[in-house]
Amino acid sequence: MMRKPAYLTLFTSLLLAGCTLAPDYQAPVTGIAGQYPAGTMAAPAADVAWRDFFLEPELQGLIEQALVRNHDLLIAAGNVERARALYRIERSAQLPSVALGGQASRARTVGPAGGINEQIGVNVGFTAFELDLFGRVRSLSDAARQSYLATAAARETARLTVVAEVANTYLTLLADREQLALTERTFAAQQESYDLIRQAYDRGARNLLELRQAETLLETARADHAAYRRQVARDENALAVLTGGPVTVAADRELGADGTLLIPALPEGLPSDLLVRRPDIMQAEHTLRAANANIGAARAAFFPRLSLTSALGTASTSLSGLFEDGSKTWSVGADASLPLFDFGRNQANLDVAKAEQEIAVAQYQGTVRTAFQEVADTLVARATLDDQIAAQTALVAAARESQELSQARYDRGIDSYLQVLDAQRSLYGAERTLIALRLERLANLVTLYKALGGGTGDRAD
Repeated sequence: MMRKPAYLTLFTSLLLAGCTLAPDYQAPVTGIAGQYPAGTMAAPAADVAWRDFFLEPELQGLIEQALVRNHDLLIAAGNVERARALYRIERSAQLPSVALGGQASRARTVGPAGGINEQIGVNVGFTAFELDLFGRVRSLSDAARQSYLATAAARETARLTVVAEVANTYLTLLADREQLALTERTFAAQQESYDLIRQAYDRGARNLLELRQAETLLETARADHAAYRRQVARDENALAVLTGGPVTVAADRELGADGTLLIPALPEGLPSDLLVRRPDIMQAEHTLRAANANIGAARAAFFPRLSLTSALGTASTSLSGLFEDGSKTWSVGADASLPLFDFGRNQANLDVAKAEQEIAVAQYQGTVRTAFQEVADTLVARATLDDQIAAQTALVAAARESQELSQARYDRGIDSYLQVLDAQRSLYGAERTLIALRLERLANLVTLYKALGGGTGDRAD
């Protein structure tokens, strides 16, 4: 019979808990279109694992290393564990905390029957357990859970960002190496031309203007060569930082054509896929849900709080009699409080919660619209880059033929060296632009993969 009050109290608390004053969650209107400009309906790119998207084994190894050792991802993982622990703390408040306690006292009393009294007791029970009549504790637990999910989504955003950054830095390194090799070839060819003209000048067969014209392209190639040597070193350093350690990229790696480093095309899917595929949008939604739950907790603060205590134990005047018959004790208590005058504190807390919810709505809408714009921009760029690369490839071929014809006419004395110089500059610039466009085409594909929330199947647990 002595145990019934404790069990009855626990049952009552669980029965009364569950309601909440949080507003019903409704997804904000985003205003995005039903289909991308120049896009097609297909399976979402998020289903393409990054190992299936990045085809180069060396690049795959760099990404693997970054996912394990990148400092940003280590911080993001730590934030997830912290948010998980905070959620567990809030969730535990929904259930009573059972504790074992003990006490001993020795006191002297005065009066005719005065003497020394001793009391020893042991009990088990729960103290100050709040009956969640208006959902305050539950709302705080829901807010903590949504914050944890938002943090987990933030880790996936960081993970996808690191994958894209490693890929783009790797591609940039390959492109800068090609630019460096181009400047080396150009410098060697210009050095040979300059030496020939110098010799002719010394014999009086060429004038000083032709000598200086040959020197301009020679020194231009020399300056570009130094610049790209520096840039290649920076690319390698950037890869080392992203991957968390020194890296070695094979010297024979090249950008190549589409389909050698990356898959040549991605399915775009529909804009609505972004809402459940992009981790930053999921993060914004969980943040909004957390703000919604905080409103419920702020509203509940206006209503009474009821806390219960319960204990079941044994007490005696001596340690030897602690567990004898007749020494058992039990107690049940309740504590109620109702806010009367708080000088506007609860109202201010509610106003803060509502303002944070409005901010979260705007952030969610902005995140969705930005995501749609990123995808639309990359799709438009992809369509135009293909045409631009084709035109630039033809331009390089025409510039090379023009340079050969100009050189032949100069050797026969038909044209001045200025025509040769212009043709060489045109060829050099066209070749540099073609390398840059090929890099931009691949980087655009990486950006599209990231913008579509790629790699769902490879996300961290």
